[in-house]
Amino acid sequence: MSRPKLSAVAELLKPITWFPPMWAFACGVVASGQGFEGNWTLIIVGILLAGPMVCATSQAVNAWFDREVDAINEPQRPIPSGRMPGRWGLYIAVLWTGLSLMVATALGPWGFAAAIAGLALAWAYSAPPLRLKKNGWWGNAACGFSYEGLAWVTGAAVMAGGAMPDSRSLLLALLYSLAAHGIMTLNDFKSVEGDRQMGIGSLPVQLGVRLAAITSCWIMLLPQFVVVALLVQWDRPWHALAIVGLMFGQSRLMGFFIASPIERALKMSALGVPLLVTGMMIAAFGLRMNGG
Repeated sequence: MSRPKLSAVAELLKPITWFPPMWAFACGVVASGQGFEGNWTLIIVGILLAGPMVCATSQAVNAWFDREVDAINEPQRPIPSGRMPGRWGLYIAVLWTGLSLMVATALGPWGFAAAIAGLALAWAYSAPPLRLKKNGWWGNAACGFSYEGLAWVTGAAVMAGGAMPDSRSLLLALLYSLAAHGIMTLNDFKSVEGDRQMGIGSLPVQLGVRLAAITSCWIMLLPQFVVVALLVQWDRPWHALAIVGLMFGQSRLMGFFIASPIERALKMSALGVPLLVTGMMIAAFGLRMNGG
């Protein structure tokens, strides 16, 4: 069997998707209130584990088990195009799972446990028999928890020497995990036809394109309203105000997106999501200034 080119492997692992969990891990590090000095090795290893290892694994797993759907929606992807021959997609998914666990040992028991949880969700999302992605509510919840909440909590716990993070940090992680559900839904608008044919119940398939667009926007916005209220309660009004400004920018883009969801979902992801995740870091710094 011929081997795939490195360019096909890189495309399979989809580096553009690594940023959200890396960013969330960094938010957890900041929110922990712990000093960075003397912890840079842990921080760097944690960021690498969150993105190029665990997230990349999830992309490889998804690409393998979605190869029939991708043949309809994205035939240029490595597996359906034939640039990833035979079962190489599966081999890479298994290999990256093992490598991720090896890297995770450097982060102690908490980091290793978090890696197991993240990898389990990655396989459960795409692979039978669970294949959580067949239901957009469950699948996107799993992704949101893994990409944002779990990564945030891991960053905070690793910085605290394995101790359970502050309850306020856990609450912020949960809220941004919920918001990430809406972010994940944005990715479903490009594959509505293929998902419908293959029996995948994404929100655009279940609710219809327009209602799914409206729903995803509210799922992104509502947790941020709660974050703003919490920051005000924690005596961080300027951080709260900054997030309100970012939410205003998001709402303008959401109106543009809802008018034509399939054509504009990519623009919403490219322009609106950075505003949301910027608010994540502002909230993390607000908590840090309030004593972590």
